[in-house]
Amino acid sequence: MASINDILQPEELQSIVNLELMAKQTVEGAITGQHRSPHKGFSVEFAQHREYVQGDEIRRVDWKVFAKTDRYYVREYEEETNLRAMLLLDASGSMGYKGENGITKLQHAIKLSACLAHIIMKQSDSIGLMTFDTKIRSHIPPRSSTRHLRILYEEMLKTRPGGETDVSKVFHDIVPRIDKRGMVFILSDCFTDVKSLLASVAHFRHASHEVVIFHVMDRDEVEFPFDAWTRFENLERIAEFQMVDPASFRAAYLDNFAKFTEALKLGCQRHRVELVPMYTHEPLTDSLARFLRMRQGVV
Repeated sequence: MASINDILQPEELQSIVNLELMAKQTVEGAITGQHRSPHKGFSVEFAQHREYVQGDEIRRVDWKVFAKTDRYYVREYEEETNLRAMLLLDASGSMGYKGENGITKLQHAIKLSACLAHIIMKQSDSIGLMTFDTKIRSHIPPRSSTRHLRILYEEMLKTRPGGETDVSKVFHDIVPRIDKRGMVFILSDCFTDVKSLLASVAHFRHASHEVVIFHVMDRDEVEFPFDAWTRFENLERIAEFQMVDPASFRAAYLDNFAKFTEALKLGCQRHRVELVPMYTHEPLTDSLARFLRMRQGVV
């Protein structure tokens, strides 16, 4: 079964060892004080065993396991995880774009997903994954076991760019499937109608989820460096392409892109959604560490 080493390089994994994620708003499932919770007590749904550590309540020791192994283990329950988080991974065709740096936006987003899953699970929180294009392609509900983490990595590794996407419809379909408030991480290039995107993101906010959008972009999309005649393909409709002189519409493209990003930024601010630009040519773990430090108020 897959491990994080199949996705991240050793130096990337080492660079996230000391990172942690804190929820900014009330979440369901918190018990240890790391994240705020609207509930008291815990569920009786068993999740996994873990070794006893000093400070654990003796009443939670599983004595049947002790009798068999002569070692102390405590029982953990699903609702005891401090945070329930869901990764929404855009697997539409446009995420397959790759510039000169040699990594697609989807590959970058998968690496980011693996980092977030590793950090969240290390905190004994729970994490799930949905992939989507025009519809939900896979859905793995949040859990907090080591085996579950490997299942997530397996799904990430087999995810490939698909076809078109209808973010607005897909997100409205996703909201009812996330039955407990928590954090929602959207990893996408957000290439869709901004107004529709923001309306669907607002649906998550109305359901009391904390939302973070990782806006994954390639440098080519931001700077439009093309100067010779270039073949431009529609990655969501493979048969569509056109040979054009980039100089003839470079200024118009950059103007439209600036308006797009500004509208996305202002809309996210209005809906109290955190927008985090992520560029495929920048070291992923540096960008992630910067984001997590800012959430903690550390510059």
